[in-house]
Amino acid sequence: MSDLIGRDGNRWRSGAAVLVASLAAIAGCGDVSDGGAGGGDDTTAVSNAGAAAAQQWVDTWASGPQLVETANLPPAPGLSGNTLRQLVHVSVGGTWLRMQLSNESGNSAVTMDSVHIAVSRGGGAIDTATDTEVPFSGAASVTIPAGQMVFSDGFFFNLAPLSDVAITIHFASQSGSVTGHPGSRTTSFIQRGNAVSAASFASPVSVEHWYYIMNLNAFIATPGGTLIALGDSITDGRGSTTNGNNRWPDDLARRLHANGATLNVGVANQGIGGNAVVSGGLGPTAASRFDHDVVRQRNPRWVIVLEGVNDIGGSGSQQVATNLINAYQQMINQAHQAGIRAFGVPILPFGGSMYDTADHQASRTTVNNWIRTSGQWDAVIDLDAVVRDPANGNRLQASFDSGDHLHLTPAGYQAMANAISLALFNP
Repeated sequence: MSDLIGRDGNRWRSGAAVLVASLAAIAGCGDVSDGGAGGGDDTTAVSNAGAAAAQQWVDTWASGPQLVETANLPPAPGLSGNTLRQLVHVSVGGTWLRMQLSNESGNSAVTMDSVHIAVSRGGGAIDTATDTEVPFSGAASVTIPAGQMVFSDGFFFNLAPLSDVAITIHFASQSGSVTGHPGSRTTSFIQRGNAVSAASFASPVSVEHWYYIMNLNAFIATPGGTLIALGDSITDGRGSTTNGNNRWPDDLARRLHANGATLNVGVANQGIGGNAVVSGGLGPTAASRFDHDVVRQRNPRWVIVLEGVNDIGGSGSQQVATNLINAYQQMINQAHQAGIRAFGVPILPFGGSMYDTADHQASRTTVNNWIRTSGQWDAVIDLDAVVRDPANGNRLQASFDSGDHLHLTPAGYQAMANAISLALFNP
């Protein structure tokens, strides 16, 4: 029961929604709808062995899709006719999953002969005993037209919380522009030919980018929901450890899982490196992608907005502060209309960085004053106060500074996650 969906949320083609009732009972879910491009209406009351249990889809992993720049395209031998293995670190666990793939930035169709998921054994290796084919409308292959995205059918897989899984794709064809996420902070592997179920690749080419994968959804017990972290490279994890999964949303996901009341809160990292809120930057602006990357996620309940430094750093006028405030208000309104709680984060210090000018500092002060005092957010998470230098509020603490005076170290990201009250996310 896969659906092809455009970035505006409209279905391009809807497959047959076929689910055997006995299979649904074993899976612990009833009519598993793909839910369109997102939204909070996937909750289904189901009966299993006489016991009623509420279930819902949540995002256990996500990445913000964008047009991949030329310098970040798949290296030789390329994807057409070859196999791509990508690793993702999930938040919540589950046994009934669904995957979303995106060709939204593509200018031609992409055909995948087969898509598999397996437990990662580190590097490019997988546990072959867990290797599972992902179906699309009951078939192994899927073609995604240009400008579209697709949900897989639901499938069984024993996904442990906070674990690493490998998504392996054999491409029949791929050409033209590519949809992906350059700031993966995770190594992917390309192998010539069809090696979709191989325990490891014989002679892989490695690359630190994700291509075409967009979301992994888990069907979980309520109460729960999805927390979206919307931001730029600070949320995307620049300064974190490659393959270390120590971005601040990763650190927060671990805290949420260790807390009984928030055990079923999935975390979707929608940070895009170089992203801006209003204009410029890399990828769709946060204002333009808010509906796609926040509202249309699976059961979105909360959004943390930490973005705006690239707008300020690229501006030549203090008008940027007004533009950011207006955009934040628009995001808050959109979130509230969708029943999502919106949390604002003051822009973090950038003293000593390439963005450090008197005008830019003044704009930051104006924006941060509004974030803290406007009363428009459901809560303010003051991470600026956590990471700034006590002796100079315009600069990061030295131990949290990755070296460019803008991005944080893993210790800084951990401090950010530690400072967020988990009570904000009690379902």
